[in-house]
Amino acid sequence: MGRAFEFRKERKFKRWAKMAVQFTRLGKEIVMAVKAGGPNVETNSRLRTAVQNAKAVNMPKDRVEAAIKRASSRDEKDYDELVYEGYAPHGIAILVETATDNTNRTVANVRSYFTKHGGTLGKTGSLDFVFNRKSVFTFEPSDRDLEELELELIDAGLEDLFVEADEEGKDIAVIHTAFEDFGKMQKALEELGIETKSAKLERIPVTTVDVTEEQAADALKIVDKLEEDDDVQAVYHNIAG
Repeated sequence: MGRAFEFRKERKFKRWAKMAVQFTRLGKEIVMAVKAGGPNVETNSRLRTAVQNAKAVNMPKDRVEAAIKRASSRDEKDYDELVYEGYAPHGIAILVETATDNTNRTVANVRSYFTKHGGTLGKTGSLDFVFNRKSVFTFEPSDRDLEELELELIDAGLEDLFVEADEEGKDIAVIHTAFEDFGKMQKALEELGIETKSAKLERIPVTTVDVTEEQAADALKIVDKLEEDDDVQAVYHNIAG
């Protein structure tokens, strides 16, 4: 079958692995949302967001429903949400968001990923000046007048609205608001009938670091190991570009 077949097979396996990690993370987010605000999607905005995000990555409906049902059980474990901050080689900042039922395991794993690849784990709050926490919403722009939409969303806390290409090369509209305006923007988009593809709280780097490809590869070894860990929900860095 040749190298082309092997290349396609490798890409397919990587895509499946990525989907499996996404499903695990979204399953945890659904559990935490249910435990925080109950199993009703209509009255629990965090759960509604988690379900929307699951739909955006084609998480099977039965898995979503199973996660909600499991979270409603008293036997389901609780997760602690913890943030770890550190530096990779070449002064690259890395921030890690986790959700864990065993904090000792998680911190040991995170520390090992940093130290094994020449990085250092820092103190909580040490990267406050590097990253801003923002509310980020995405949706398909279609034929919507985005200039008009900007005016409609100003009162909901709109900071930025732009269009970029997604992984498949399709146009996707991106909205940035302040961390504290997440709920207000979510409500405004719902009232306008805009179905979001994703709605997340993300860490946006304020300052970035210019590095060579080799230096970036050194840092991304840590990022890759972190992203493979089941306790990790999100990883952010400040590599420029």
